[in-house]
Amino acid sequence: MAPSDGDPDDDGQAQDDAAALIATVARNLKRLRTRQGLSLERLAARSGVSRSMLGQVELGRSAPTINILWKIARALGVPFSGLTTAVGEGGTVVLRAERAKSLSSRDGRFVSRALFPFMGERKTEFYELRLAFQGHELADAHAPGTVENLVVSRGRIEIAVADKLFELNPGDSIRFEADVPHAYRNVGREDAVMYLVMTYVDAQD
Repeated sequence: MAPSDGDPDDDGQAQDDAAALIATVARNLKRLRTRQGLSLERLAARSGVSRSMLGQVELGRSAPTINILWKIARALGVPFSGLTTAVGEGGTVVLRAERAKSLSSRDGRFVSRALFPFMGERKTEFYELRLAFQGHELADAHAPGTVENLVVSRGRIEIAVADKLFELNPGDSIRFEADVPHAYRNVGREDAVMYLVMTYVDAQD
């Protein structure tokens, strides 16, 4: 990561927020795994994520990428934000932009920020997605019954769902069954911004 010319306090806050997110994921992973009676070995076999990586994540020693978290969430049968959101949050919640919990792809060109995460009986999640110029993000199939409802706010995006391609301009939206492999590609001339609502079926409980 390139050095920052900004306020050192901002860098410190970002580091604190990143550490808090890592700790939240670690707690949720251990809680969900033990609740289901899964060993690290069994979860590794089910998710396709190595035992050593799962162990590092559960101990809070590694920051997992978006793809790794999706694989773990699917293996546990929980929504993505079931791993990234602190338990016990309810009632009225204000999510300040500067305290946003964001996750990025390995190359940093795809960033996902949970705006309104999965909680209680509500079977939806709301995300802000940012895809850098010429960025491309592959997504594994989500749990059966998962649907993505996406609208493009800025830029031009090509969505691949299974073997079909759809090009979206600002203001365009798409709804598709996301239990198949899919991908997002920035085909415009600027960074793109999208808003995504994920819906789940009752089998997620």
